[in-house]
Amino acid sequence: MRRISKLTRVAVGVASLGLAATACGSTSSESGGSDTKEDKGLAIAYDIGGKGDQSFNDAAYAGLTKAKDEYGYKTADIEPTEGETDADKEQRLASLAKQGYNPVIGVGFAYGPAMKAVAAKYPKTTFGIVDSVVEGKNVASLVFAEEQASYLAGVAAAKVTKSNTVGFVGGVDIPLIHKFEAGYKQGVQDTNPKVKVVSQYLTQTAEEGGFASPDKGKAAAEGQIEKKADVVYQAAGLSGQGVIEAAAKAKVWAIGVDSDQYKQAPLAAYKQYILTSALKDVGGAVYALSKSVHDGKPLSGTQTFDLKVNGVGVSEANPEFGQVAGLKDAVDKAKKGIIDGSIKVKTE
Repeated sequence: MRRISKLTRVAVGVASLGLAATACGSTSSESGGSDTKEDKGLAIAYDIGGKGDQSFNDAAYAGLTKAKDEYGYKTADIEPTEGETDADKEQRLASLAKQGYNPVIGVGFAYGPAMKAVAAKYPKTTFGIVDSVVEGKNVASLVFAEEQASYLAGVAAAKVTKSNTVGFVGGVDIPLIHKFEAGYKQGVQDTNPKVKVVSQYLTQTAEEGGFASPDKGKAAAEGQIEKKADVVYQAAGLSGQGVIEAAAKAKVWAIGVDSDQYKQAPLAAYKQYILTSALKDVGGAVYALSKSVHDGKPLSGTQTFDLKVNGVGVSEANPEFGQVAGLKDAVDKAKKGIIDGSIKVKTE
């Protein structure tokens, strides 16, 4: 990792979270400005599942909308294509930079190779990538402490389970989703060692549809519920909608991810069974990078969003969250422990 001149903290507010970017990032005025005469504003390129996933991609779109409303400039949001290659992603990012969008953000780790190639060709454009670290003077790597939010989700699951069996459904068997599983399992076990966690990954690769197949998510959740799981936590993008549907049908608890899925209109029919969601303020990160470019001090380097800066957390929108005896107190205690360092959350 390149040497960083100073710690950067950019405070923003999106949805219910106040957000700040911290860790080994910096601002670098030399990387600002697009490679055309006029900056159009923010552009985002979606990950698998695209807009409408009620999760990861929709959170990014919320950040774009906030920036657009605040600054009144043009924006663009581009959908992925099925079976696309790194070359396809590279062409997409390059096209956005060439058109004058600044910053240009790739939503998802899959943009890593393309981002590295394109950023070098457009040094005056600021690029951002979510969930991956890409080196470059004009690249901001927007990463999250997913394991911390997942730990809190695990605490909640352990407090509400009656069967002493809870489930985890991961979209794709990759290190990023391992962080969700690791934090969740640790939170469950630290809260009640008697509780068993049943885990399943939908696919080995993203290309197989692990993040974009609600039917796969539904089948996995049904299998876990048959094994007596009465809480199922999903980190599966669009596939997670199937998990939530299965949980609601069986009248057991679901735990959402990334966005507050209790508040998502397309999931309204199932909301009473969404206990909480492990929040990951992708929208706040997108907005923070856009704001930094607008202010003439574009972020670069690794920007980490964790519990200390409210970049991750859990939602409390469902009234049941505050009514289950000891639940909120246990979650608040765990959050305090993570922030003060007395609880070290695993990532594997």
